[in-house]
Amino acid sequence: MHSHTLNKWQHSHNFVTAHEHGEKRTLQVLILTALTMVVEIIAGSVFGSMALLADGWHMGTHVAAFTIAIFVYRYARKHADNPAFTFGTGKVSVLGGFASAVALAVVALVMLVESTQRIFDPQIIQFNQAISVAVLGLLINIASAFILRDNHHHHHGEHHDHNLKAAYFHVLADALTSLLAIIALFAGKYFGWNWLDPIMGIVGAIIITRWAYGLLKETSPILLDASIEEKYKTDIKNTIQQDSDNLITDLHIWKVGANHYAAIISLVTHFPKSSEHYKKLLQDFNKLSHITIEINQCVDKDCML
Repeated sequence: MHSHTLNKWQHSHNFVTAHEHGEKRTLQVLILTALTMVVEIIAGSVFGSMALLADGWHMGTHVAAFTIAIFVYRYARKHADNPAFTFGTGKVSVLGGFASAVALAVVALVMLVESTQRIFDPQIIQFNQAISVAVLGLLINIASAFILRDNHHHHHGEHHDHNLKAAYFHVLADALTSLLAIIALFAGKYFGWNWLDPIMGIVGAIIITRWAYGLLKETSPILLDASIEEKYKTDIKNTIQQDSDNLITDLHIWKVGANHYAAIISLVTHFPKSSEHYKKLLQDFNKLSHITIEINQCVDKDCML
């Protein structure tokens, strides 16, 4: 029975980057968005504006998205050291971003369908009241964007918080639909272009679809364990193979957190060294947070390196 500790040889599997600041700001935006959503849906229904009503329902899906974001932050933090998760909960924020991207896509689809129906079945719009509410929605959107903006730009580049990036995109989408609604309502009031109201809904749907696609494209490879860029892998291979007669036979690198990668490296050599020796060779590759080395000694006379 061993009496000494094994900590020296054990890996940490906590790959969760702390985002308390982002969580707090997302909660503030959630409250603002929920209040504005109620006002816009009621006003859009009463005053007959499809653009305003679309913006209100659009905000409703963002309320759901922000709720998911808050849940993701807290779930990842609570289960960061839970051994039930093989590599921790570092990917939870990525999953939150993916779910929010799906929500954005649903919003775009609903806006497209509703706007198309309004083209063939136009309704009377009470412009003054609808414009007032749309302007209020835009102001709330701008305030929300500023609440998230500093955190998004300062931390996203360093930690790749896809959850926060998704929340930021939702706010931008809200601001866009509010702006388009205002343009359509003014055009309808002063030029009689009532048809522009549903057209703006379609334009907004197209732009939001593009944002959703971009976020899906960014998060889905991580959830599917896509490897790191080829140049990074090549540099790792060269670093190890130039050390001796080492030959890498298998190399797997995948993301386990917002800014953390795990690597499994299998190599064969005539002159094996400890796994710590090979890990030390890779100490400058700071993206690798979890490295497993398999060392095979080449003893067969037919083994040529």
